[in-house]
Parts: sequence; structure tokens; C-alpha cells
Amino acid sequence: MIAHRATLDVSRALVQYVARLLHEERRLRGTPKGSRVLSPFWQAVMVLRWFRGEHDVPKLGRDHRISRATAYRYVHEGIEVLATQAPDLPEALERAQAKGLAYVILDDTLIPIDRCAEQTLSFKGELIDAWYSGKAHQHAGSLQALSAPSGLPLWIAEVEPGSIHDLTAAREQVLGALYAAAAQGLPTFADSGYDGAGIGIHTPIKQPEFLSSGNRTYNWLLRALRCLGERGFALLKGRWRTLQHITFSPSRVGDIARAALVLTHFEHNYLPAIH
Repeated sequence: MIAHRATLDVSRALVQYVARLLHEERRLRGTPKGSRVLSPFWQAVMVLRWFRGEHDVPKLGRDHRISRATAYRYVHEGIEVLATQAPDLPEALERAQAKGLAYVILDDTLIPIDRCAEQTLSFKGELIDAWYSGKAHQHAGSLQALSAPSGLPLWIAEVEPGSIHDLTAAREQVLGALYAAAAQGLPTFADSGYDGAGIGIHTPIKQPEFLSSGNRTYNWLLRALRCLGERGFALLKGRWRTLQHITFSPSRVGDIARAALVLTHFEHNYLPAIH
């Protein structure tokens, strides 16, 4: 066998930030000093390798000279401590208003997952595969998110099965808060999948071939303002490649995405000062 060195393309400051969170978690749990195989720093390195796309957890364990079970436990622990730092919806909207954002962008994405045999009833009363997305023709978890006009993701919701319609998920998770934000001068821009979402949620006007010039201009302006913000998920998936396909339980997709959000906020200097 040939040994070789590899470079983890994240800053030392980010590793130290994750290590501090892990150290605090160990302190809260009352973990005796020296009882863990890896220090918080090297556990943080392993967790960040996984987020950067090294999906083979047993291999990560071998690289760090720990068992398979310990490697999975360390990765899950890293996900949890990061996800708890993610802003909730009121906090994210409050920060957006404090920073003077003119609007936020509501968008959704599908995160591919391994097959999950969970049944649910469709609107027609038929049994269907809950995590199968007919839109994407694959098993996936559906995530709702808010982004800034610049494309920086601000907030990510809990995961929903891929069969859930975007608007249905938005009604349950985010629209109520967005109505209140719109009343305070922070509107939301969204694509046509959210048509009918309600006052303050601006979506394109349908049937553009029959629209007046004013409505066509409205659609053009909305698309031009929304396009940069729609790169929020691309920013997350491109940087934290584990989001391109999740092999853990689908119920963990939301936590993984929120953990990736915290890592992105750190790299873009968007973490609150209290962190």
C-alpha cells in the first residue's frame, strides 16, 4: 500500500470553530478529559472531510485510526452541534431586516437520498412512496429555504418527503412568518411553484403570451431580482458536497443542511457576534 498526504480545503479558523463547538459539547456531557480517541480538533477535521464530500465514513475512521462505529458517532455528533447553531425562522428574518435587505427569496430544492420504503396516502387516496419525488423522478428530501438577494442562504427548514408539494410545505413551515415580515416591509420573491402563496409573496404572472406589456415587465423584473438569490442552494451543494446525495437516514437531511448552512455563514462572516 502507498501512503499519501491530502489537503483539506477549508481554513484553519473554520476547523477551530467546529472544534470549539465539539469541545463545549463534550464539556456539557461531562466527558472525562482524555477519554476520547480523537481530540476536538481532529474530530472537526474528520467531520469537515465528510461535509466536503468524503462519504465513506468507515474509510474516514480508518484514516483517523478509529472504529467504524466511533466514526459514525463522531460524524453524527458534528452534525448535531453545528445544526443547533443554525438560526430559526424568526431570527433569520429579524437579521435580514436589521441588515436592511430589500427582500428575501423563497426557494426549494430536492436532496437525493437512498431509497426509503415509507408509504403515505396521496391526494387521490392512493398509497404512494412518501420519499419519491415525481418531479425529479428519484427518492429525495424536500427543503425550503430563504436566501438574501446576494444568494447567501439565510435559513433552511426541516426536511419534508419528496412527494410533498412546494406550496404545501411552505404553508406549514414558513408562510405565516413571511406574511408578518411583508407587513413590516420585507417582501418575499418566489418562483411559479409558489403561485397562490398569499399577500407579500411575489410570484411570476402565468401565461406570459397573453400578458400586457406591464405584466411582462413585472415578470422580467421579478426574474432579474430573483435569479442571484436562487444560487443559495448551489452555493451550499457546491461547497458542501455531501448534500449532493445523502446516505444517512432521510430524517437527518434537515440537520445536515442546517449544519452546512452554519459552515457557510462562518465562511461568509455572517455568524452573529454571540457565536
